[in-house]
Amino acid sequence: MPRTIWNGAISFGLVTVPIHVVGATENHSIQFHQYHLHDMGRVRVRKVCELEDREVSQSEIGKGYEYARDQVVAITDEDLSNLPLPTAKAIEIAGFVPLESIDPIRIGDGYYLAPDGQVAAKPYMLLVKALGRSSRVAVAKYAWSGRERLGLLRVRGDVLVLHAMRWPDEVRDPSELVPEPVEVSEEEVDGALALVDSMTRDDLVGDEFRDTYTDALAEIIEAKREHQPLPEAPEPEQPGQLVDLMAALQESVQKARTSRGEGETAEVHELPKPKKRTAKKQPAKKTAAKKTAARKPRSA
Repeated sequence: MPRTIWNGAISFGLVTVPIHVVGATENHSIQFHQYHLHDMGRVRVRKVCELEDREVSQSEIGKGYEYARDQVVAITDEDLSNLPLPTAKAIEIAGFVPLESIDPIRIGDGYYLAPDGQVAAKPYMLLVKALGRSSRVAVAKYAWSGRERLGLLRVRGDVLVLHAMRWPDEVRDPSELVPEPVEVSEEEVDGALALVDSMTRDDLVGDEFRDTYTDALAEIIEAKREHQPLPEAPEPEQPGQLVDLMAALQESVQKARTSRGEGETAEVHELPKPKKRTAKKQPAKKTAAKKTAARKPRSA
């Protein structure tokens, strides 16, 4: 069973559910250490006291807050465990909201909440059933690692999941990143929707969602360990110059159909053909325009 991260209780009105928290995710990426390239000796970070100029052990290290220059007050784990907060020992549910009402950018890492003993099993399942049937999620407050946090409680299977949430003032305003106004035609929007339809799927299972970076890194490590030539990197596709947006959308839809083996029978909306625009031009310029139009536009 995964290691317990935190022990406490869920406060649900007058109902208290003792729980313990475990990690809900795992990191399978390849980790590196630092080495001295001359002799491949391990390079480690040592903790040194600046005043005594010596390495100190973990038992000698504690927390502190510098309230003025060179003026520090020590804060112990016992001080933090006795904070005058109702959320210091409990995950206190503040309300219930539809999941769609929460911007995903505010949702962080997830943790499983397990009932702490048989006595907690019944109120735990009561909250699971209530959340499941209400089609809502709970918003709660709790205190971890020296600060009060906001969290989201939801149901996954028959288990409660706690997601860390960012406070509203921790999310930056994106308004300054909005591009300058541009004109987008209905034909182009329909073309983009057709591409969305051709790329729609029922799940996230397949080679497209495999961690190819870790796989490639493992191949390199194995080749170097066996003193074999390194695998050759594939030539990256060079992005073409965007000449005709509608043509790029049409080509993208066709590629999506082909990659899924659907061919021409895929049930997607046909892309509308762009409307021809006429303009009064000199005869010589008309000939030049026809030659330009005859060129096949490159995909984006």
